Amino acid sequence: MRLRGALFTLLAAALGVTACAADPAISRDGLRRSPPPSSGPVAWVQMTAQGSEVRLVRPAGPCPVAQVDGRVLPLVVRAAADDRFPAICSAPLPPGARKVEVAGRGLAGPRPLVRRMVVFADSGCRIKGPLVQACNDPAAWPFAEVARRAAARHPDLIIHIGDYYYRESACPVGDLRCAGSPSGDRWDAWAADLFDPAAPLLQAAPWVFVRGNHESCARGGLGWFRLLDAAPTAKACPAEASAWTVPVGGLNLYVVDSADTVDESAPPSRVADFAAQLSALQPALARQPGWIVVHRPVWGLAPVVRIGPLGPVSAPLNATEQKAVKGRDLTAVDLVLSGHIHHFSSFDFGPTRPAQLVVGTGGDIGLPADTPRITRNEVLLDGLTADHTEFDRFGYMVLDRVGAGPDHWRGVFYDAQDRPVVDCRLDGRRLSCTPSPRVTR
Repeated sequence: MRLRGALFTLLAAALGVTACAADPAISRDGLRRSPPPSSGPVAWVQMTAQGSEVRLVRPAGPCPVAQVDGRVLPLVVRAAADDRFPAICSAPLPPGARKVEVAGRGLAGPRPLVRRMVVFADSGCRIKGPLVQACNDPAAWPFAEVARRAAARHPDLIIHIGDYYYRESACPVGDLRCAGSPSGDRWDAWAADLFDPAAPLLQAAPWVFVRGNHESCARGGLGWFRLLDAAPTAKACPAEASAWTVPVGGLNLYVVDSADTVDESAPPSRVADFAAQLSALQPALARQPGWIVVHRPVWGLAPVVRIGPLGPVSAPLNATEQKAVKGRDLTAVDLVLSGHIHHFSSFDFGPTRPAQLVVGTGGDIGLPADTPRITRNEVLLDGLTADHTEFDRFGYMVLDRVGAGPDHWRGVFYDAQDRPVVDCRLDGRRLSCTPSPRVTR
């Protein structure tokens, strides 16, 4: 989520350099060091428009072969090495693949009926100009713990709803919070933000990667298209990720690229581009049960740094997407699943509109108007009233299928200490999220 206003400068100052001389992680020169980026192969399985695919970041040497259910599968170069990235190798998995081994790593293959999903977004550690997150402090940037705990839930599928790349600026000289951190749209920064902390979760299950605004071509687009984009070959910027579908057993995940949409306004060209992606998914949006999975929520409320007489004033979004969906037949869509806003929020509009769920809680800092207190109220968004639940905590969502059909799911949001915060039910378009009995309020 784009940070706005003078309070963010004050926040950056409030998070100023703090000395931790007694900390054993600090070296002799007085600077805390980030773990080095991955030097060996990094491998994972991800879903694509063509099925599933194994990918590997190869630091040196030719692409290896994978063992898929005991059979040899050669990997080929997806993107050649350059001065920013090692070579990326890949190969489509045969239908029905279950166990994948490559470069000494065992990876889980896709399941035709997905019963458990792990969901989160906005997971990197922000270093951008004066705003510096304490990347070297696991309490201030808990993504590694979030990933470890999520992997222990044994999901069938992981959905990352965008914003991976956050280390856009060099760590300020002498700032112990991020000393040793890499920066820029290059492999060592991507490894530090995503691949190193997510290592156990990369092995646990296949991933669906959604492009976020941090992966726009002006920011992390180079790494996105080389590493994570679902296209069979790496695109070159300027480019857009194609809309595509992931079947998970009677339910489709309709993945849409919102990197270049605009939250506060609806420029005609951006509306047309987003509408074209939705058109590419028709008529399935009207006929085949599914969820739209998109980084920027179609309907959301972003805290802003303006405090009114009754408290923080929220800004509705996304104007571009709302205009693009006007009049479109979304009869078969029950849910829009998003990140972008660095909190958890749910919106139930009733039967006339898909529910909206926002899980932008992977590890990046929230906004000054956010609060860990659970808020439940009614809000008006884009002409409809919604039952709304919201809070700001690091963590992840687990969604479990109820029965074999596509319409009924139960979810629990867990914080970075693995404490349940809210319990949710999705029955068709009916989304209800209530505080968990053991929640710390």
